[in-house]
Amino acid sequence: MDDLLREFLTETNESLNLVDAELVRFEQEPNNGAILGNIFRLVHTIKGTCGFLALPRLETLTHAAETLMGKFRDGMPVTAEAVTLILSTIDRIKLILDAIEKSEQEPSGGDADLIDPLGRMARQEAAAPPQVAPPPAPAPVELKKPDAPEKAEKHDKPAVERLDEERGDRLANHSIRVNVDTLDHLMTTVSELVLTRNQLLEIVRRNEDSDFKVPLQRLSSVTAELQEGVMKTRMQPIGNAWQKLPRVVRDLCAELGKDIELTMRGADTELDRQVLDLVKDPLTHLVRNCADHGIETPAARIAAGKPAKGTIRLSAWHEGGHIIIEISDDGRGLDLAGIKAKVVEKGVASEAQLAAKSEAEISNYIFAPGFTTAAKVTSISGRGVGMDVVRSNIEQIGGTVDLKSLSGAGTTFTIKIPLTLAIVSALIVEAGGERFAIPQLAVLELVRAGNNGEHRIEHIKDAPVLRLRNKLLPLVRLKEVFRLGACDNENGFVVVTQVGSQVFGIVVDGVFHTEEIVIKPMSSKLRHIPVFSGTTILGDGAVIMIIDPNGVAQALGRAAVAAARAENSELQSREEEADEDTVSLLVFRAGSQQPKAVPLSLVTRLEEIDCRKIEISDGRHLVQYRDQLMPLLRIDGETSLKKEGAQPILVFSDQGRSMGLVADEIIDIVEERLDIEVSSDRPGLLGYAVIKGATTEIIDVGHFLPQAFEDWFRRRDPSAAPRTRSVLLVDDSAFFRELLAPLIKAAGYRVVAAASAADALAALKSDTRFDLIVTDIEMPEMDGFALAEAVRAMPAAAAVPIIALATMVSAETVERGRAAGFHDFVAKFDRAGLVAAIKEQGADLNRAA
Repeated sequence: MDDLLREFLTETNESLNLVDAELVRFEQEPNNGAILGNIFRLVHTIKGTCGFLALPRLETLTHAAETLMGKFRDGMPVTAEAVTLILSTIDRIKLILDAIEKSEQEPSGGDADLIDPLGRMARQEAAAPPQVAPPPAPAPVELKKPDAPEKAEKHDKPAVERLDEERGDRLANHSIRVNVDTLDHLMTTVSELVLTRNQLLEIVRRNEDSDFKVPLQRLSSVTAELQEGVMKTRMQPIGNAWQKLPRVVRDLCAELGKDIELTMRGADTELDRQVLDLVKDPLTHLVRNCADHGIETPAARIAAGKPAKGTIRLSAWHEGGHIIIEISDDGRGLDLAGIKAKVVEKGVASEAQLAAKSEAEISNYIFAPGFTTAAKVTSISGRGVGMDVVRSNIEQIGGTVDLKSLSGAGTTFTIKIPLTLAIVSALIVEAGGERFAIPQLAVLELVRAGNNGEHRIEHIKDAPVLRLRNKLLPLVRLKEVFRLGACDNENGFVVVTQVGSQVFGIVVDGVFHTEEIVIKPMSSKLRHIPVFSGTTILGDGAVIMIIDPNGVAQALGRAAVAAARAENSELQSREEEADEDTVSLLVFRAGSQQPKAVPLSLVTRLEEIDCRKIEISDGRHLVQYRDQLMPLLRIDGETSLKKEGAQPILVFSDQGRSMGLVADEIIDIVEERLDIEVSSDRPGLLGYAVIKGATTEIIDVGHFLPQAFEDWFRRRDPSAAPRTRSVLLVDDSAFFRELLAPLIKAAGYRVVAAASAADALAALKSDTRFDLIVTDIEMPEMDGFALAEAVRAMPAAAAVPIIALATMVSAETVERGRAAGFHDFVAKFDRAGLVAAIKEQGADLNRAA
């Protein structure tokens, strides 16, 4: 295929996906000129390129759609029929593009069934909604390329639109298109490099005095950087998988007679392209399920005291190496009675068995194959082949699906998936003489169990459980799962694992180390075994199996889970009856060997800081923590910071500030009754208490907070904290915007920069409140004087002070500026004068308040 044509098809398909979503938004916000400008610009670009490539059919069709949208720009009312007609046109364009991609030629035929209604609607003639026919079968037509592109049509474009195009041009200069196969090959090559790196590291571990140790460390660092860089090239925003959902919801509203609003947050959350492709269909099905089963009809919602319009919310965010996707609705919730009736009808469980189950367990029946509560089969639902496919597809990529439902309030699906499927960090364990890899993302902690230790494996109804911090944990032994020999019922390591909301322990014989592994697909002869997700090659060349925590969770016996639930309930009752005054305490060591403790509720996080990142300034130890400087304090003179390695830190945070308390070792988290038996006069020490049979120092955290920040306690009164004032900086020069914005921020103001007067007016019309405007007076299109006059004409912004920036300040300029509404003039290069003028206007605002 010709490179120019291939580029056209790629860019046009991307543009059409955007147009789909933007049109649905525009139908809901018909007065939003920015959305209309985006749609018009995309369609206009497609039309112009069609003319250049000699694609007359596409050019004619896009021209008709562009003409109608031009009428919208001129003020013609936007109707649902018009949006439907344009969406049908977009669908037809996609079909023609598919035909061009297959044959490299534009299919013959006409599109009068769409062009005529578009023309009539543009002329505002009444016409019945068109019956859109499918396009005729494609026939070869020779592609012609003119010697030179046709001249683009001239339009007087608004400044905001022109600015968007300039920004797009600048971005285009910093990006290139790369074939996906090239990226996949690069990822495979990096994976092999990681395997080789692991093999070399294994050799160095066996030979501590090797001369290759230092260069290998450098190689390992470079490999990690290369791996991270390649992973970034494969990352795509999850919004790419959401683009078609507004159109899906709109079509469902029309088909079901419902009014539904789709809100999306976190669309810029990135994940691996391979994972993104695999979650598109499950997300679409869950949204369709919410619209069909969850959201009620407008009449039913009004009768239930709800707004007539229902809401489906999509949210995505990063959390501990995973992507969390949440799909929720404010509909009727799950019909548990209907689910129970269907379960009994299908013979899956008896009424007695259902009576012993929790609501969460009953809700999970909707994921069973062939299960549906729909009364009749429709084009949308009723076949029972949707939710089980959703769960199986998500679990195939190592993810989980959780479900929460509240009758009358709605349902929430929470999907947890890994960021990538290529290279993951894994814990290498041993069971029955064989090694296995457990993905570290699923591991919460490691516990050593034994007869003589603190943690012992117990049995309830012949099911093994572990009592961990006053909670019973159901266990599964890898030896038993894989039939690798007799089990030692008392000793072993317990890998505490979480799958969705379920937490359980995997009992293994030994734990080696963590290692970055490359996931290789399993042989077809092993794919039917649910406890394996793949294979990998270790540094010593051994091929081992990768454990799938989802499959292991299925191996847990029902007796163990039921026993753990019953024992937990019994334990909770005993605890409530015995003592309601216990508190969670974090026990640690710092300086001396005597244990110390602080209430866990005061600790924000436990961190291990690289000692190389700790800095000393004016005798104080500081570290950059979450884009802020965090002071590090020692409890007493005996406590010292480590010279190398990781330094344990207890982080205390409040109102945007953090303080770190240096520790030598974190011992445990315990639930104890805090009874200080001996008080202390030593600063920073409340006294002594007996914790887990040992005399423990109870630390007074309040003593250290003012040492980190003197005003820590004084800033507790929120009414005393002044509101951060906002400044709107307007300048068409990117250089001066970048020069002045940090200066104004340093003066204590929040800065919003605008590249033109039109952008500034748009910002003022939004919900953002500005306390001051700083603007250049020499700008194209609309200068600073015209901007000031426009601001004075806006009721909401008429009282906002305006400071003018000018290269030369003359008496005539000042007089004209006063008439326009400027409060002060400052020379453009007088940075000190600008700060003084801003503070003066701020003082006037304070006096006025």
